[in-house]
Amino acid sequence: MNKILKYIVPVAAMLLSTGLTSCLNDLHVTPIDPSVQTEVEPEQLFNKCYANFALAGNGGADGDCDVDGIDGGTSGLYRQYWNSQELTTDEAICGWGDEGVPTYCYNTYDASHPMLRGYYYRLCVGISYCNQYLMVFNDYNTTMSAEVRFLRAFQMYLLMDAFGNVPFTTTISSEAPQQKKRAELFSYIEGELRAILGEIETDNKQVLEDDEPHRSGDPRYGRVDKAAAWLLLARLYLNAEVYTGTPQWDKAEKYAQYVVDSKYKLNKENSFKRDVEITEPGTDHKSVTDWEFTAYQMLFMGDNDHTSAADEAIFPLISDGKRTTSWGVSLFLIASTHDGDMRDLPYDDFFEDDAKRAVNGVSGQAWGGNRARPDLVRKFFPMDDAPEGLYAYETFSAAMDDRALFDTRGRSFNIEDPGTFKQGYAVAKFNNLTTDGSTTKDATHPDMDVFLMRKAEGYLILAEALERQNKPGALEQINIIRERAHARPLTKINSLDDILDEWSREFYFEGHRRTDLIRFGKFGGNSDYIWQWKGGEYNGRNFEAFRNIFAIPSSDIIANKNLHLNDGYK
Repeated sequence: MNKILKYIVPVAAMLLSTGLTSCLNDLHVTPIDPSVQTEVEPEQLFNKCYANFALAGNGGADGDCDVDGIDGGTSGLYRQYWNSQELTTDEAICGWGDEGVPTYCYNTYDASHPMLRGYYYRLCVGISYCNQYLMVFNDYNTTMSAEVRFLRAFQMYLLMDAFGNVPFTTTISSEAPQQKKRAELFSYIEGELRAILGEIETDNKQVLEDDEPHRSGDPRYGRVDKAAAWLLLARLYLNAEVYTGTPQWDKAEKYAQYVVDSKYKLNKENSFKRDVEITEPGTDHKSVTDWEFTAYQMLFMGDNDHTSAADEAIFPLISDGKRTTSWGVSLFLIASTHDGDMRDLPYDDFFEDDAKRAVNGVSGQAWGGNRARPDLVRKFFPMDDAPEGLYAYETFSAAMDDRALFDTRGRSFNIEDPGTFKQGYAVAKFNNLTTDGSTTKDATHPDMDVFLMRKAEGYLILAEALERQNKPGALEQINIIRERAHARPLTKINSLDDILDEWSREFYFEGHRRTDLIRFGKFGGNSDYIWQWKGGEYNGRNFEAFRNIFAIPSSDIIANKNLHLNDGYK
């Protein structure tokens, strides 16, 4: 079988409470129906290895969760990855009082944090799925096994990045796993990725497919190839000094260059133009104008799987409004960042059959939670001069940067009360609209795929690696990214902070920020960078350096005597 199914067939009897024992001791992974037969087909388990990144379980958005004891809507890997990477930083703040959200926003998380616990176990579950596939079906198909090894390595990377020294096993066993030091896991992940790239001679010849972009309808869309491994290696080496104490900028440069030279394409094609009638804000005056979505906007829309945007997607998480539904991936990004007063289009009749969907492309899903801290807006308006009273499609014109997708209408720049969504500018980056005005498959659940890895990252890794080595060329790479956004080219790089700011402008709200801030020395410890509500104070304060690594959940420390808490946590 040569494709990842849009609907994941139930995988029976994944009795993984016996694998990665400590990770799963008190959160048992169970089949949807315990009466189903325990035999598993290789294609089913293969799909499950992919599905763990996006879906809570086998039953869709409202079905059972793979991990007992955690709400299926919040337990998905991507949603918890996003929360840990964004709410803890200068980019996002959330007004919800859900247990764990305020402590994320104020950098006061500990070993009992419920969302970190869910993220940790979800990664452990995903690694266990991959371990089981490789134990049972390793010889079934060499390409599929290479992909599963990548998925396992990626989740090990996320576990290492977030939690530092973590339990490690590549088998399904009743034995409690030993704890690996971060540097040891770094070496293992590096070796696995180089092996499936064919750079290290092995007996099984499991090598990823050559780099090639695909679109929806192509059997390989949604599956990883060599470009994904190059990009993950580039990430790994870019952060090598954090993980091992020794920088490896030259290797980050090497693999980032592979990504830049790959067949994937930076999307530079705006959508087609159409004549639309626009009512000017605050007046009855109407005018006819041409309208098109920018190339940057197209990356985050409901048809991004079959427009030119898909050519940038190195690892997309597939969303289908009918067949792969979830509260934790694209719908989370779209709904949590919008309220009912926003409008992502300059006219109301984009969807002729349901005008209300013009808010964000999904009907009745505007939750009003996550929005921008002022420090993010300053990346585009450094003089705190973002115009008030604008929809997002007007703000990016004022910023002269297509990426500045902020709704400022009826909202304040500063956030005195984090619980009030109108305080802080809203982010209109993600929606379920389509470039041609057609409706997507479902009114509630979006078709917008989330690009977990996209080619633009290769340019910024290359720029940073070159600049850190005092080599020429960094400015050129950054300006390629800025040119796509119709932003003025930089004339020089004054400091590494310029590169950090560009990371934020290009990838805000995409789950990069915590890792980037740590790499630049701007997160925990005696940092010179303070943002609003950092450390739980309105004007911001530094917090302890040990919080650069999250605590292994106390429940796992109790379950596995081989583990110990990371330094600083109690």
